[in-house]
Amino acid sequence: MAEIPSSNVPTVVVDGVDIVYRVNGTGAGRGSATAALNRMLRREKAEKAAGVRKVHAVKKVSFVAYKGEAIGLIGTNGSGKSTLLKAVAGLLPVENGRIYTDGQPSLLGVNAAMMSDLTGERNVYLGGLAMGMSREQIKGRYQEIVDFSGINEKGDFITLPMRTYSSGMAARLRFSIAAAKDHDVLLIDEALATGDRSFQKRSEERIRELREHAGTVFLVSHNNKSIRDTCDRVLWLERGELRMDGPTEDVLQEYEAFTGGADKAPKAA
Repeated sequence: MAEIPSSNVPTVVVDGVDIVYRVNGTGAGRGSATAALNRMLRREKAEKAAGVRKVHAVKKVSFVAYKGEAIGLIGTNGSGKSTLLKAVAGLLPVENGRIYTDGQPSLLGVNAAMMSDLTGERNVYLGGLAMGMSREQIKGRYQEIVDFSGINEKGDFITLPMRTYSSGMAARLRFSIAAAKDHDVLLIDEALATGDRSFQKRSEERIRELREHAGTVFLVSHNNKSIRDTCDRVLWLERGELRMDGPTEDVLQEYEAFTGGADKAPKAA
């Protein structure tokens, strides 16, 4: 296990967690909320029927995160990293085990929902309100959010609809909005993989500031350099199982030996 921070205050406890997806191969009832509810109520019966299979995405994972930690989640594609992050955020149910959090986790991902037909400016306000900030707080930090994202460096993009943004621009704005507020637990899924090195450095510095304010940060990334620059502890998931938990360099060395080199993440078979 990684060295426990001096605060010794747990923020996230994951205890023997299993996460299972159920896939209905027949596709019957898709698009109907009533049909979906009925399938949930008849789940045990439905699982015995032909065409329904289970995908065991996370298997018996346990760990404790503490205030002030920045924890990287690594693993080959399909290893369960993003699934585990969503479960910690309360967006996915667990099959077995329990997840306990101190405070409200906030999930930031490159696919986080924003309203594509609204301008970047409107999305800044909506995103801030969704995080519990007041309009006055958002107004006071608005220019800082825009400057941090860097999306106006080549034009007045903040006044354009989000659908006109590249995926990188949208991801940078999402991170900038999320980073405008101190979080008890901030969960970041690949957001630092976008943008140039200057933006990544600003993001890494902001993560350090969040930790200094007694927050806990989780970062999912295939970029080992971002993990090294940002995290002091790493969880390595493989095929849904927690393969290693420890100091960043120790875990990354084992992972890079497994994958055949730094920053290489081949798809799991």
